[in-house]
Amino acid sequence: MESEASRYFSIELLKWYLANKRVLPWRINRDPYRVWVSEIMLQQTRVDTVIPYYERFMEKFPTAAALAEAPEPEVLKSWEGLGYYSRARNLQAGAREVLSLHGGVVPDNKEAVAALRGVGPYTTGAIMSIAFNRPEPAVDGNVMRVLSRYFCLEEDIAKPSTRIGIEKLAASLIPEGSAGDFNQALMELGALVCTPKSPGCLTCPVMMHCEGRMAGKEHILPIKTKAKPPRPETRLAAIITGSGAHEGKLLVRQRPESGLLAQMWELPHVLALPGDSGGAAKRKGRGKAGAAAAAAELETAAASIAAAAAPTAGVGSLMDRHAAQADYLSRVLSAEEGLLVRPTSWWGETEHVFSHIVWDVQVFRAEFGFWQQLAEADAKAANAGIPAFLTAAETSPTYGLPEGIMPANYRWIGPEQMKELAFPNVFVRILRDYWNGLD
Repeated sequence: MESEASRYFSIELLKWYLANKRVLPWRINRDPYRVWVSEIMLQQTRVDTVIPYYERFMEKFPTAAALAEAPEPEVLKSWEGLGYYSRARNLQAGAREVLSLHGGVVPDNKEAVAALRGVGPYTTGAIMSIAFNRPEPAVDGNVMRVLSRYFCLEEDIAKPSTRIGIEKLAASLIPEGSAGDFNQALMELGALVCTPKSPGCLTCPVMMHCEGRMAGKEHILPIKTKAKPPRPETRLAAIITGSGAHEGKLLVRQRPESGLLAQMWELPHVLALPGDSGGAAKRKGRGKAGAAAAAAELETAAASIAAAAAPTAGVGSLMDRHAAQADYLSRVLSAEEGLLVRPTSWWGETEHVFSHIVWDVQVFRAEFGFWQQLAEADAKAANAGIPAFLTAAETSPTYGLPEGIMPANYRWIGPEQMKELAFPNVFVRILRDYWNGLD
């Protein structure tokens, strides 16, 4: 039997929302595609951040068919800056499923929507309720916080069983015929009033029957097991400047087709291993003969970084650490990529936080040398008595050889290419600061 507190909550919350809801671009109509895109963008991202991205994205990809048929690099570029790029890939994959399976129209069917790539229970509920007004719950962090406080629920919301219970509770509260507005009202209350750290109880439209407030627990609810903190990683990145035909350009590379930040562009960089020579020894060398030597070189470089990173005072110790890091950067790029560069100076540092990793990026200026495999090919040709096409130094792209001579995932770029290629936020910041510093 529905309680008085439940009826009060549903009626007063809906009334408050209809009188106070924010004007947001995804609320101009109930187009399920527009709702879908907004909900994916809003995952782990603030509304104010999402709005300009959403408007540009919808202008470029106004329908599921337009998104499905777009080149993936173009989609990633439109997403650049929002982070969590797997969201963009899954959204496009889902749009392709909508095009191939449903004629380009998001179906009014819960099971079909839930089957789309990247669409979980929350997004399914949001699309079905907001776009089609189906009485489906849409339970995200905001909703779990609001309901945990209002009903004084002290179960750990990190547990799947708790989430399932809250989904059932949320479904029972939906007023007949008002599923879309009610679910948005719940989200709105959590975003604007019942906030994580400073709940605005005095301005809350449902404060009268809030059990958490009456119990004095509004600041400790919801109960949530602390997630494992992200592990720290030091990354050593190289700003590699070109010369000759590539004067004024920088060398960048594209990440692999799968994994973290897949297919995005970046500055060449390596994982630093201070005090972890064993980790360095596990890195792959170039070929069977070079593997052991490369591993030994990296062990030596890692040991030098560990020594330089010891807690000693003074500018000299920091300079020593940077020198050791630069040496290690050069060695790893040589061993893993066949790219020989000469770091010339420390340029700066920045931090980037992923959900599970925190990158401390140490950035070094470097001059391009050559691709080792090209030098090795010339040496073999000379030993065989065949005239080398060019010397090792001349085989570098710096000296104007066709770009195809480089590995396929590398290219030289200037500021104008920043408009075409998708870079993770951390490298966007570094590159923009670098180009701006040249003005």
